Amino acid sequence: MVYDVIIIGGGPAGLSAGLYAGRGMLKTLLIEKAQYGGQAATTNEIDNYPGAVLDETGPSLIEKMYKQAERFGVVFTSDTIKDVELEGDVKIIKGEKEKYKAKTVIIATGAFPRQLGCEGEEEFIGKGVSYCATCDAAFFEELEVYIVGGGDSAVQEGLFIARFARKITFIQNLPELTAAKSLQEKVFNDPKFNFVYNSVVEELYGEDGLLDTIVIKDGVTGLQTEFNADKDDGTFGLFVFIGLVPHTKIFEDIIEMDRGYIITDENMRTNIQGVYAVGDCRSKPLRQVVTAAADGAIAAMDAERYLID
Repeated sequence: MVYDVIIIGGGPAGLSAGLYAGRGMLKTLLIEKAQYGGQAATTNEIDNYPGAVLDETGPSLIEKMYKQAERFGVVFTSDTIKDVELEGDVKIIKGEKEKYKAKTVIIATGAFPRQLGCEGEEEFIGKGVSYCATCDAAFFEELEVYIVGGGDSAVQEGLFIARFARKITFIQNLPELTAAKSLQEKVFNDPKFNFVYNSVVEELYGEDGLLDTIVIKDGVTGLQTEFNADKDDGTFGLFVFIGLVPHTKIFEDIIEMDRGYIITDENMRTNIQGVYAVGDCRSKPLRQVVTAAADGAIAAMDAERYLID
């Protein structure tokens, strides 16, 4: 089978591309290695996607996107892509399970959370350290939580975590939060939230396999401060929301990139004919569900024109 389009990645960008490609009567295969929806699938509230209802969640929105693409004939498969051959009229996508062929390829591999890189971080992942509020916030009910970051994602996730934690402290490496003013107002007006500015996390450690100590350093004074878990609690949570790393390693030295993000034109075309990149994995000024969906639609429509020509 040589597909018209193979889409690598099943987040909002990939699902949108699948919808438009399928609706255009193109033979379309979407390959996702894990969970459909990408980061959106772990987002509890989505209130900035046009048409989203008041109680729309990431999983509910992704489920609708998936069913819509499926309705237009998109074939879905689960596989991890290990290598690609993108030159020529027929592109070859090599997965762990099998090899796939297509006339065009849309890369929608997304990005993953950036880690702190401090001492102790790896040791306490899943034992106090988390990168997903929807996944882990409930584990910290009535406990203290620290959040590293101050952008939109950090504040949005903090508001969700506040449903469970009794106290939340933001640790921001800048002198202020950078989230939208409307989001800032919500946390500033809630006494549950506290703020530590101009600081970075230097070290994490704990006893009995659980995180109970954070050491931070003030970037202005150079002074170190140690935060310890309440003795009655024995632990606390540390959630990290400091940006993303594009999931593009397998395309290195094949496709033109900028700091790991794939470079495209306004039609989502890469430097290789018949190959497109959409969503968080491409170089762009705004990474949101709405822009990811738009990228996918544009790429699929241009792929259809490419195949006709």
